Amino acid sequence: MTVMIPFAEGEVGLDWLDLTDALAAGHARPKGSVEDVFLYRDHDTLLNRSAWIDGMGLAVKCATVFPKNKENGRPMIHGAVNLFADTTGELEAILDFHLVTKWKTAGDSLLAARRLARPDSKRILIVGAGTVGRSLWQAYGAAFPEASFTIWNRSADGAADFAADCPGVTIAPDLEAAVGEADIVTSATMTTEPILKGEWFQPGQHIDLIGAYRPDMREVDDTALLRSRVFVDSTNTTMDHIGELKIPLAENVIERDHVVADYYDLSAFQRTSDDEITLFKNGGGAHLDLMTSRYILDVWKGRQS
Repeated sequence: MTVMIPFAEGEVGLDWLDLTDALAAGHARPKGSVEDVFLYRDHDTLLNRSAWIDGMGLAVKCATVFPKNKENGRPMIHGAVNLFADTTGELEAILDFHLVTKWKTAGDSLLAARRLARPDSKRILIVGAGTVGRSLWQAYGAAFPEASFTIWNRSADGAADFAADCPGVTIAPDLEAAVGEADIVTSATMTTEPILKGEWFQPGQHIDLIGAYRPDMREVDDTALLRSRVFVDSTNTTMDHIGELKIPLAENVIERDHVVADYYDLSAFQRTSDDEITLFKNGGGAHLDLMTSRYILDVWKGRQS
């Protein structure tokens, strides 16, 4: 029987550290087949992201993006994730789109941070006070419970709202100074021009980049890449599709082997020294939606038994 998993009920029992373990286990399986399909009508979009991992099943993540909804006070994005059984192809579950996206996006970054950031990291800077930033506060707080958090946002009002929603978070008035004081910098912005400068980075930092997802988008400059050991979640979804790496590769700033590894080589995700700067590019992908959906369904079933 197909189960429906809404957002609030689906979150019960989920654990950020358990999710990263599930993502690691998912990457020990055969590499997934992934396909994205976009349909357009004027400003509106239908996005279908599909993945098939042998032994785990299939997922189709559907989303509608209607920008003009905001004018009427309606959410801009709606969607669902359809999860199918591996052996029979039966529809096992329909999961809330925002539930899967929240846990997939922050969990993706947290898996890298657990392996690349210094375990004694105590100061975490979040750049960007949107929905993803709030998820990062929860996720990083689970892995680094003794850390203090700072938020920087272009809009002072946005930063104030974030701090009000996330107890204990302080507001950084100056981005350069905040970066210089952080052990971990995690960024989720919609910028197309780099806002994080490599010259600001300090020895031993871990940099986590989430925001850029289009070929014209970047959150860091060339110096940041050249000063860092660079890792990605998937070479297939980042290097030739997202500006963060696509642009510097095209301009011969870096070579392809400047990227140390992706999650299908998790054993390479480790520091070589306490002083090196590590940088992770979170590109997402339907295979991660599938892994996350399977984890959520497993927890759901465990609660029902």
